[in-house]
Amino acid sequence: MNVEKLVVIGQGYVGLPLAMRAVEAGLDVIGLDVDADRVKRLASGDSFVEDIPADRLGRALSSGRYHPSTEYADAGGFDICVITVPTPLRDGTPDLSFVEQAGVGIGPYLRPGCTVILESTTYPGTTEELLRPLLESASGLRSPGDFHLGYSPERIDPGNRIWRLENTPKVVSGVDAAALERVDGFYRRLVERTVPVDSTKVAELTKLLENTFRQVNIALVNELTMLSHHLDIDVWQAISAAETKPFGFMAFRPGPGVGGHCLPIDPCYLSWQVKRRLGRQFRFVELANDVNHAMPEHVAQRVMAGLNRTGRPVTGSRLLLLGLAYKRNTGDMRDSPAVDVARRLLDLGAEVHAVEPYAEPHHLPGGVVMVDLTERELLAADAVVVVTDHDVFDYDLVVRHARYVFDTRHRCGGPTVEHL
Repeated sequence: MNVEKLVVIGQGYVGLPLAMRAVEAGLDVIGLDVDADRVKRLASGDSFVEDIPADRLGRALSSGRYHPSTEYADAGGFDICVITVPTPLRDGTPDLSFVEQAGVGIGPYLRPGCTVILESTTYPGTTEELLRPLLESASGLRSPGDFHLGYSPERIDPGNRIWRLENTPKVVSGVDAAALERVDGFYRRLVERTVPVDSTKVAELTKLLENTFRQVNIALVNELTMLSHHLDIDVWQAISAAETKPFGFMAFRPGPGVGGHCLPIDPCYLSWQVKRRLGRQFRFVELANDVNHAMPEHVAQRVMAGLNRTGRPVTGSRLLLLGLAYKRNTGDMRDSPAVDVARRLLDLGAEVHAVEPYAEPHHLPGGVVMVDLTERELLAADAVVVVTDHDVFDYDLVVRHARYVFDTRHRCGGPTVEHL
């Protein structure tokens, strides 16, 4: 039996784990990426994705079944192609140029019976209304009929050691029954459970629903946090108490804002589509965006107020920020609210130092001095701001030596600590 050939377009936080899992399942994998430096690093066994350690990448390379490449020609003869490219926002409008480029690039290499699956987050209708015409035009084939086309939203959670690609249920869809069968069969080789749905639009909406749910609920607790501060009520204690209810409540906790690709962007795709197709506003999403986007400014103002109470103006103060990634225990800097906090404090005239053990230096913001978390740095700081609560940080050390701590993640306690 011939080994199936898989092409994964995009070798980032979504595409690389998928490629590794497929190699382990016995497929030949071409990992396509437009970033030549990224491809070069992968080919040398250097993983830039925390969830894929170098030894796992090394085993995939040693197997002879993983080939990182920048050339679409290497996709020739593929059986399955999965598109995992970014879908950013540009001035509030979805930018699907990477999806379009992938469709145009892979289109000439389609052959009868092959399968193309989109995983990139997008608005309902993208797979059938945008991607399908591109593939058909470039290949001369038709779907349904000549090739299979489906959508399966990614559910990668960087840094999550419990829920990984393999054990997270995978929503799958196809443009017809035959396509769904092919898409479902492919993912059943990689994950423990698949969840078939009736159409690609349902699958596309599923992803947006998941992240809109989180965005709205995070915004609820963030706004409640700001109000509770003025009411002199401990919102953290209220959330912990509410969490004891065994039904009808799910705890979300405050933070300095939202980051990554999903929460700041995905709900906007849904809001944009609703306005474009229905001429209506998705008010929950727009309100949630406003609240969460305001959090970095709220953090900066709270830090400034805290410094004032210690007799120090923010201008000229030396601040030590703990964590710049958008999420605990990762180096993912995409739309990180911590970076926004740092920039706002710089704009206020503060001297900003930061500790970020995971992110690569070229992703870090200009004007911020990168340091290690040491007693000397803590003693030199007029204030320490816990922004991203990596587990590697020694919070006991922070509490012992910092004169004032503003903690946005509720990791520290004591008389010198103020919580968000």
